[in-house]
Amino acid sequence: MSPSLDSERAPRSPRCFAIFGKLAAAGLLAVLALAPLLAGAAELELVTSRPGEGESVVYSLKLQVLAAMTLLTVLPGILMTTTAFTRVLIVLAVLRQGLGTQQTPSNQILVGLALFLTLFIMSPVVTKAWDEGASPYLSDSISMETAIDRTVAPFRAFMLTQTRESDLSLFADLSGGAQFSTPEEVPLTLLVPAFVTSELKTAFQIAFLILIPFLVIDLVVASVLMSMGMVMLSPLIISLPFKLMLFVLVDGWALLMSTLASSFVAG
Repeated sequence: MSPSLDSERAPRSPRCFAIFGKLAAAGLLAVLALAPLLAGAAELELVTSRPGEGESVVYSLKLQVLAAMTLLTVLPGILMTTTAFTRVLIVLAVLRQGLGTQQTPSNQILVGLALFLTLFIMSPVVTKAWDEGASPYLSDSISMETAIDRTVAPFRAFMLTQTRESDLSLFADLSGGAQFSTPEEVPLTLLVPAFVTSELKTAFQIAFLILIPFLVIDLVVASVLMSMGMVMLSPLIISLPFKLMLFVLVDGWALLMSTLASSFVAG
């Protein structure tokens, strides 16, 4: 029965391909014919603007929505490179590595804790940016350009207080030896990489101090096991309860959270 079915379908396949080809050609011609109209409509309805007060420009609502959606796509990158998120997450990850608990706490818990601790640390900066930039713009009190400048200003001040002068000088030299008389003249293209570099250095310094007591416990346990001739027993199995007990006795989580928060306040 199967050969007969194949023989019946074989002559129809070229006809089907011919029909699909004609439909595709007709659709392509329709798109080409409507392309100028669609381009004109997009230009009129989407990319439109009108003069505002003074020298400001008021953009259309659709263009503003497009800019907002574009901003949402790069929001994770902005969060990681312009806030306290990088330092907090690295310290928490190193802490888990020092405890030797593998995937406990899980990555989701660490990222969630780092996110909300970042919101706690950045709350004054975010509040100032909202009050001076976003809120007046939503009430049509200032233009978009002024709102962007006022919103970025608190984050710029925060990054400048946490960035080392050596890192700023490094990227200034890499950019061609640019000189800046005031901090406000430093462009974000230079400030952001310098800030991230400083955050990585600070995070590893804090991580080094966290790992020292755990390293001492591992060395003591390994020496005791070797002196007892228990070479085949992994020291991590014995040292893990002692490290957890030490971390709990000193109230490690509260101490770590306060240290991270105060490191930014001190900066």
